[in-house]
Amino acid sequence: MKKGLKFFITHFFVTVFLIIAALAYFHPVLQGKVIFQNDIAQYTGMAKEQNDFRKRTETEPYWTNSAFGGMPTYQLGANYPHNYVKELDRAIRFLPRPADYLFLYFIGFYILLCCLKVDYKLAIVGALAFGFSSYLIIIIGAGHNAKAHALGYLPILLAGIVLVFRKKYLSGFLVAALGMALEIVANHYQMTYYFMLLVLVLGIAYLVDAIKRKELKHYVISVGILVAAVALGIAANATSLLATKEYADWSTRGKSELTINPDGSPKASTDGLSKEYITQWSYGITESLNLFVPRLFGGASQENLGEDSKSFNYLIDKGLPRSSALDFVSGLPLYWGEQPGTSGPAYIGAIIFFLFILGLFLVKGKHKWWLLFGVLMSLMLSWGKNFSGLTNFMIDYFPLYDKFRAVSSIQVVLELCAPLLAILALKKIFSPKVPPSDKLNSLKYAGAVVLTLGVLLFLVKGMFDFTGPSDERLRMTGLEELPEMLRLDRKAVYTNDLIRSLIYVLITVSLVWLYLKGKLKENWVVLGIGMLVVFDLVGVNLRYVNADNFVAKRRMLEPFQATEADKLIMEDDGVYRVFDQTDGFDSAKTAYFHQSITGYHAAKPAGMQDLYEFHIYKGNLSVFNMLNVKYVIRQDQEGNIFPIQNPDANGNAWFVSKLKPVESANEEILALDSLDTKNVAVFNSEKIRNINRQGFQVDSTATIQLTDYEPNHLTYSSNNPNAGVAVFSEMYYPEGWNAYLDGQRTDHFKVNYVLRAMRVPEGKHTIEFKFEPEVVEQGSTIALASTILLGLVLLGGIGYSFWRTKKGETSK
Repeated sequence: MKKGLKFFITHFFVTVFLIIAALAYFHPVLQGKVIFQNDIAQYTGMAKEQNDFRKRTETEPYWTNSAFGGMPTYQLGANYPHNYVKELDRAIRFLPRPADYLFLYFIGFYILLCCLKVDYKLAIVGALAFGFSSYLIIIIGAGHNAKAHALGYLPILLAGIVLVFRKKYLSGFLVAALGMALEIVANHYQMTYYFMLLVLVLGIAYLVDAIKRKELKHYVISVGILVAAVALGIAANATSLLATKEYADWSTRGKSELTINPDGSPKASTDGLSKEYITQWSYGITESLNLFVPRLFGGASQENLGEDSKSFNYLIDKGLPRSSALDFVSGLPLYWGEQPGTSGPAYIGAIIFFLFILGLFLVKGKHKWWLLFGVLMSLMLSWGKNFSGLTNFMIDYFPLYDKFRAVSSIQVVLELCAPLLAILALKKIFSPKVPPSDKLNSLKYAGAVVLTLGVLLFLVKGMFDFTGPSDERLRMTGLEELPEMLRLDRKAVYTNDLIRSLIYVLITVSLVWLYLKGKLKENWVVLGIGMLVVFDLVGVNLRYVNADNFVAKRRMLEPFQATEADKLIMEDDGVYRVFDQTDGFDSAKTAYFHQSITGYHAAKPAGMQDLYEFHIYKGNLSVFNMLNVKYVIRQDQEGNIFPIQNPDANGNAWFVSKLKPVESANEEILALDSLDTKNVAVFNSEKIRNINRQGFQVDSTATIQLTDYEPNHLTYSSNNPNAGVAVFSEMYYPEGWNAYLDGQRTDHFKVNYVLRAMRVPEGKHTIEFKFEPEVVEQGSTIALASTILLGLVLLGGIGYSFWRTKKGETSK
């Protein structure tokens, strides 16, 4: 009983400490402020119509017309019935955002280390090292909340796997199942996928170990238990998974219907994203050394150089006022690596880097090998096009790998494995079971490796030109010598950060050496290394995410301000679309105020993306008309922004006099180039068969108009003396949208590459389109059953633990 009480008290106070640490770093949240995250601002724009509908009706629309002409809300924070795991997730993330994500990093890694039988003091150091890893903080600053969310739960899922292989079958099953369920709730499948690659490496390492120990039976049982746990965790999120799969096939992540590019050239055949798009963000091979030295390649694409920089002094010498010079150097492109841009380096900490190398010498057995190969796999795959042989193999032959972009982000696996091996190395340092000679030799070897690397980086400094791709644009400002000053600043931070990293390593080596020589107690060494880790990582993180990133809460609740052009358009209370030429295709600002054909999403609707590349980009008016783009926002040479009304917009629906068949998706999209969309609709006869193209006509008195609008329920009134074919300026989505004629379900089909159409009999009729996704009903049933089963297993596990405890006390 006393042991259980001590266990509870220890972990309770550790949890409180980690909560305080998370709130301390993001302390502006205690003042009611929120961090300004561009991606979240864009999400707010995308989800505005859905959130307004939810607030007004207390129901989910599952569809929005405010972005990309219309799309499901499955990837925009849709709430599903019986999603009780999401409620659990909300309870765990009780701190104000973004402190909740930082706490999740901390507590998840702490749990993992405890499951690896690491002492709680070292587990705290590991939790802080993982949570303050610069990439994990920078993605929060950028607004990649789903990514941060998913990364926070990965250590818990890994903890469950470790427990099962430690023959803690019941507790391992429960932790793995809950970890998997919570991981799926985070809704960033790219991070989950990358983690599963690590699990594959782990599984091989454990298999080899099981063969050596002749424990294959235990291995097979463990794998079976984990498969069941993962399946149960996945099933508890059936709705979101099924909905995501359904939408993914319709989005740019699915197989394209087209086999040509807009210029007529053949399109590469792929079921996912193109190789160029996947590898656009590829880490430079040498650049990977910023894991050890943060600004080896400059840091961020926009970084504050400060008053001590060569660039600042040059601007002062050129006569710029001090305030203007400070503003100018606050966002210069210090980064000069191979990626298109970056918000900061993926720095794991010089101390953690050193301890990881120490672990390679000191840690023995399976844990070292799966962690090492996890790091190597992550590193090589992050190089993308710079290591094209492996990358192309993965894209061509590894299932689902071509569904994800930005391969550099696979370094999250490294950022999980490196601190884990680093803490296991410290555990060995403090273990009385390891011979002192092994500890001292490992310390010498690791120190020699890291210090030699540092010296080499000094020696090869002259081999780099420190030139960035955007430097020449700086000359156009009239400041001819600024690029050279910027090169000197890059050299300076290279040297300064290298010295900084080496100092941290030398202090850490000294602390460990003093302990091994009996000069320092274990607790003082742990405290010293823990403080050094925090000073090191937090010092780098504050360059990129700090109190300056926080704004008043209203700024994020209302991230966009309406221009005079927006206000003029909003005086029209009809249902129409707007195209803002001043805002670009990848922005949700227009969607915040209007129904738009643009938006911001990692998986855009494929049809609208194709329309943009083939027609919208070129200003094809017939396509604007069929999409019911009634207003176009433009900017003149003086910078004035104003709306232009399109008098030829086709409206919400119209009757056509002709259906024109084509034989492929290529022909269908190309036909729009010269199609009279008011009178003719084109359809792909290869996909749509048995359409009667006769027996309908358009009368001058025929009318069809939208009479009632909800994002998921559109009602039209039709009056036509003849049978006709009506075209609707709404996106055709093959799953969920059902058409009704006078209350009776009827068929509709796709025309003009992206729109809906249906045959309408003569006379007066009421036409309805209702979004009734079967995937939500089916998935919710599976999720409910799985959650009940998971709950029963959890209760059974708790009851079994109490029974064993009571039985143990009785036997005494």
